[in-house]
Amino acid sequence: MKLSKFSNKLVVSAITLAVAIPALAAMAKLDNAKSNVAIVFKQMNVPVDAKFKKFSANIDYNAAKPETSKASVEIELASFDLGDPEYNKEVLKKEWFNAAQFPKASFVASTMKASGPGKLDVNGTLTIKGKSSNVSFPLNVKQDGKNQIFDGSLPIKRLAFNIGEGEWKDTGMIADEVVIKFHVVTTQ
Repeated sequence: MKLSKFSNKLVVSAITLAVAIPALAAMAKLDNAKSNVAIVFKQMNVPVDAKFKKFSANIDYNAAKPETSKASVEIELASFDLGDPEYNKEVLKKEWFNAAQFPKASFVASTMKASGPGKLDVNGTLTIKGKSSNVSFPLNVKQDGKNQIFDGSLPIKRLAFNIGEGEWKDTGMIADEVVIKFHVVTTQ
């Protein structure tokens, strides 16, 4: 039996769709209500906690083969919350995040390797304020029913990303060390 070109294309399209649907169904969806991204830094040697209210994460995690996993995160810098509207406006200015020119920070994983049960070593590129840097950090992964929970922290140097320019380069007032902490919950 000979198929017409149209019928042949229809069969190929149907097979492609049949293969693609399970792959799309396996993509994890971010649970925004249960997830958070925060930072901790020291101001005059006193720890300060702040959070980002808006971010997105695309995670395709394969527990059986973590090295095939993929992850990317985008953070809306204008969603930064120090708990005070005046401080929030200040950190969006050019000397700090320069959110008008650089509205988002991002992380894209390049490798994930198992380092023990429920533990991964993650490498990737962090981009903030137009500056990119290769970073590495440990990540804890836990399955909770249909949810996957990813917990980790990433220490960075703020001055490497030009966060705090001009007089704010002085680390006597605000330390150079910043820890990005995240708790990301995804569901299938």
